[in-house]
Amino acid sequence: MKTPLHEVHEGLGASFTDFAGWTMPVRYSSELAEHRAVREAAGLFDLSHMGEIEVTGPQAADALDYALVGKLSAVTPGRARYTMMCNPEGGVVDDLVVYRLADERYLVVANAGNAPAVLAELTERAASFDAQVADRSPDTALIAVQGPASAEIVGAVAEADLAALKYYAGTPATVGGQEILLARTGYTGEDGFELYVPAERAPEVWRLLTEAGRPHGLLPAGLACRDTLRLEAGMPLYGNELSAELSPFAANLGRVVKFDKPGDFVGRAALDKRRDPERVLVGLRGAGRRAARHGYAVLRGDQPVGEVTSGALSPTLGYPIAMAYVARDLAEPGTELAADIRGRHEPVEVVALPFYQRRS
Repeated sequence: MKTPLHEVHEGLGASFTDFAGWTMPVRYSSELAEHRAVREAAGLFDLSHMGEIEVTGPQAADALDYALVGKLSAVTPGRARYTMMCNPEGGVVDDLVVYRLADERYLVVANAGNAPAVLAELTERAASFDAQVADRSPDTALIAVQGPASAEIVGAVAEADLAALKYYAGTPATVGGQEILLARTGYTGEDGFELYVPAERAPEVWRLLTEAGRPHGLLPAGLACRDTLRLEAGMPLYGNELSAELSPFAANLGRVVKFDKPGDFVGRAALDKRRDPERVLVGLRGAGRRAARHGYAVLRGDQPVGEVTSGALSPTLGYPIAMAYVARDLAEPGTELAADIRGRHEPVEVVALPFYQRRS
């Protein structure tokens, strides 16, 4: 599948990769330059492979409270919530961002590879409620501007009060005469915005943002730098830190599970029993220059005690970083372990997440 911006990426000379069945730009120039642009100025991302699912109706809030682990009925219109859909065994089907657009209208944003499963599960779980589930993905393009200069860039093209738009909030806005949903969210650790745009208007909105961003050093940015940015920010990636076998508690995200909401929800009983997992997610800092990668073993002495889920040489920090699941009694920051990097035991130290936090 190709996004509505595919021809734009081709014109920019992007290199492409297959991601969850989508042909996506992995880089345009160099992933290092794109990474640094996001940290120092701004990056422009095409995220149109993500899934957008609308839930509406008098019992939309009740349906989502049952279908997801969060308390979506408590979200006020105009705000968003990070949450998860779990299976009956307490494993994660997907991690989601849910916007409450109005009292009886929500927008659920799912990861590309999981969007069909989330749509199917939401439809089934909402069937006993007075609520309707509709896939808006084919008609929606998603463009993100991330970085310290993002507010200036978006403010130059969007008719909206950005100063009043809080983190994890969304508001109707107008760009180039087109009404869009403008959200202050992101997956890079920087301030940033996501623009939900009618698919046919995506190239025009991309052009306007590019022109507004040129004086600020904005660069188009691909999936490669998006991965190193989210890793530095300690943000989980489905298929690495999250899976259908792992619970939110193992990923240190038990806070998203709201046991205090009224009524039952899918996975509640299993999650209640999984509050104290044997392995938990930690950050690792390497001592040398070689980065531990996904699937590499974490060792104490010669004994395997965990496994790396994501790792890279951090462009911002200048040393290797990784996230890994390790035995619970070894999760304390300062614990000295090793990573098996192609047969060599390289020293690593457990550190608190995130690795990087932006300047306020």
